[in-house]
Amino acid sequence: SDTISEGKMATSMSLWAVVLLIAAVVTPADGLLMPTLAVHSGRLLPLRSSVRSMALRSAVKMSVSRREAIATAFTAAITLIPSAFPSAANAEGGPYTLPPLPYPYNALEPYIDETTMKFHHDKHHQAYVTNVNKVLEGKPVVSLVELQKGAIKAGPAIRNNGGGHYNHALFWKTMPPADKSGAPSPALAKAIEASFGSVDKLGEAFAAAAATRFGSGWAWLGVAPDGKLVVDSTPNQDNPLMEGAGCKAMIPILGLDVWEHAYYLKYQNRRPDYIKAFMSVINWAEVSSNYEQYAAKGVPVPV
Repeated sequence: SDTISEGKMATSMSLWAVVLLIAAVVTPADGLLMPTLAVHSGRLLPLRSSVRSMALRSAVKMSVSRREAIATAFTAAITLIPSAFPSAANAEGGPYTLPPLPYPYNALEPYIDETTMKFHHDKHHQAYVTNVNKVLEGKPVVSLVELQKGAIKAGPAIRNNGGGHYNHALFWKTMPPADKSGAPSPALAKAIEASFGSVDKLGEAFAAAAATRFGSGWAWLGVAPDGKLVVDSTPNQDNPLMEGAGCKAMIPILGLDVWEHAYYLKYQNRRPDYIKAFMSVINWAEVSSNYEQYAAKGVPVPV
């Protein structure tokens, strides 16, 4: 239809704009000449000029440092290509749905910014939901928790998207508004002291797991088969509920997303700063409930 065609054209234009913007920022001034693009009557027209001649490039070079310029390009990319991700409004039906955030987008400020929360929840998480629903079309429906167990064996589509859905659904609930972090319950505090020595020592172990996860992935706090609390990390969208995940056996009660999309707008390459900030927005009441009601009894946390 005309609407679909216009949508595809808009997405194409946006993607080209992103490519040119990032190229303009990261290419040295005497670097490669590339054709720019202009929009005329709904079409893209090539112009015989160079990226370095673009007014946008000049403005960026004069006003910000290279690191700030890269962050600017990253922000612009997110602004320009929302149509490249599925949204709640156009997501197809299926067994799973995107859970709403249990707080406003800006509730985690100043630790996690509003803009990041919007595209992380509405675009990235929605994409995992939409994609896993497509993969499971026509197949028997199982709970999201049940899906995790055999996700690796089921193949990359379910492993990545089913895992991404579960991980994020748990993630949102284990963060509260910044002034409501609270403290571990007596039962969880006792378990933390027995396994790590103190809450501070747990924080150090958790931060180390998150900081040393190479590339993208998650850090986890969970209950091991022997009942003790353990910390570990997994790559990509894997989680400890998956058979063959390659991490310590545990039922996770807290997870931290260390993919760059979770923090780059505010923290750029400073992952340790993001991890430190996260420690200020842990919903200890929720984590305590995950421990007492589920994991300590050997039951995976439902989301």
